[in-house]
Amino acid sequence: MGNWKMLLNDSTVINRGIGGDITYGVLKRLEDVIDRQPSKVFLLIGINDIGKDIPDAVIADNIGKIVQRIQAGSPGTKVYVQSIMPVNPDVPNFPQHYDKQSHIVHANQLIQKMAAQLHVPFIHIYDLFIDAQGRLNAKYTADGLHLTATGGGYQKWVDYLKSKGYL
Repeated sequence: MGNWKMLLNDSTVINRGIGGDITYGVLKRLEDVIDRQPSKVFLLIGINDIGKDIPDAVIADNIGKIVQRIQAGSPGTKVYVQSIMPVNPDVPNFPQHYDKQSHIVHANQLIQKMAAQLHVPFIHIYDLFIDAQGRLNAKYTADGLHLTATGGGYQKWVDYLKSKGYL
């Protein structure tokens, strides 16, 4: 899922993630976000692009286009770009993503570079969720790709964002 959120008036959170979404999908429906003039946008997108074998450079470029369009259309919005999370091939259900760990690492490097060029914060959440083997820690997932509501991953993520002053 493209897991991205926008924060309106520092209190209302709207989840704009759509299951199976890719960066091209976000670009197509970005006007809805811009029209709302949110105070903050937290962008996490790219794993489904990787699953569809979209090149890492294209993913980073599309994320850059998303950031630039938000900046141009809603200049008061603070945009935060988050790294793509790891996956875990030992947990079945999303095999199209399991041999892509090196692509995730490379795409994250390109996304981080793009964020620096556009002067937006890059939040490296990847390391928050890895196990000793560098995979998505099984305690946070039931399918090897998404965090579960009960595994504590979302709370860990929120606590991290708060500790860094992003929330």
